[in-house]
Amino acid sequence: MRTLVLTLLACVCLHAGDGAGARYIGGTIAAISANSDGTIRTTDDLFLEYRAKGRELHVEYDKINLIEYGQNVDRRYIIAALISPLFVLSKKRQHFLSVGYTDKEGRQQAMVFKVEKGKIRALLVSLEARTGLKVQFQDEQARKAGKG
Repeated sequence: MRTLVLTLLACVCLHAGDGAGARYIGGTIAAISANSDGTIRTTDDLFLEYRAKGRELHVEYDKINLIEYGQNVDRRYIIAALISPLFVLSKKRQHFLSVGYTDKEGRQQAMVFKVEKGKIRALLVSLEARTGLKVQFQDEQARKAGKG
């Protein structure tokens, strides 16, 4: 029951904002250029969808075999040196989602996305519910951010 409620909540959150804004960082998909901005949607019952600049990618949930979440934290030292030492404490967190799956030919494929901050939790919950897989977290900070 809890999974159903979380899935519905995640789908509503993602659908209300027309999906999660995401940049395709790279992977094994040649049809989509690295650093392409687009949208990830998990509102379909059968597949994960990514749209970017006239390109669409659909991955069936039952073909997904990896969901990984991590954060990259950039400290802004140059700005701190130029403006104020207080900026040394400033952090910029980037949220990365890796999705692994097998394609129609049975080959392993991988995609890495940088996802907008406000949508990452709903996206992770939705992917867990749709695929039946648990998200793998790169570290404890990612676990706190992804579950919190």
